[in-house]
Amino acid sequence: MKFTHRVAGTVAVTALAALAAPASAFAEESAGGVDILIPKMAEFIPALIAFLIILVVMAKLVWPKVLAMMDERERRIADSLEEADRTKQKALEARKASDDMLTDARRQAADIVLAARQDAEAERQRIIAAAHTEAEGIIAKAKRTAEDERHALYANAAASIADLSVSVASKIVERSLDEDGEQRRLIENYIKEAGSLNAN
Repeated sequence: MKFTHRVAGTVAVTALAALAAPASAFAEESAGGVDILIPKMAEFIPALIAFLIILVVMAKLVWPKVLAMMDERERRIADSLEEADRTKQKALEARKASDDMLTDARRQAADIVLAARQDAEAERQRIIAAAHTEAEGIIAKAKRTAEDERHALYANAAASIADLSVSVASKIVERSLDEDGEQRRLIENYIKEAGSLNAN
């Protein structure tokens, strides 16, 4: 609207200047001779009237459409800029969200790896403890077995030595000793005492 008023003002000033210019030109013509560049008043007035009519018609009919198209274009450009800003803002928000998700995924992956390492270490410690317990059980069982075998060997050795002693004694004194007698019991007791002293 302001632009239309400005155009109308420009048209009025142009028309006044056009009307003033031929008057001064015709004044010079009468004073100094004919100038072929200056139109005759009879041709100039109809041309000026036609120009003003065309200018007024264009200002009333064409110019508003041109202004409306320019306003529409300006509005579309502004809308496009606003849409671009909104799209950029959405893209920034989406990028921030994806960065947050990536950071969270990395943190969760690190937590999972740490938990897996801790579980593996706990399992390793459990296996080592179970192996130690099992080894200690095997060692204890082996010790008990060895002790039982040692006692059995001492018992067998004591019986063999008792028999041998009785046999030797019988030959020495050339008489038979009663195997179930007092002498056998004395020898077995002596061997047991000697075996217990050796064991300690």
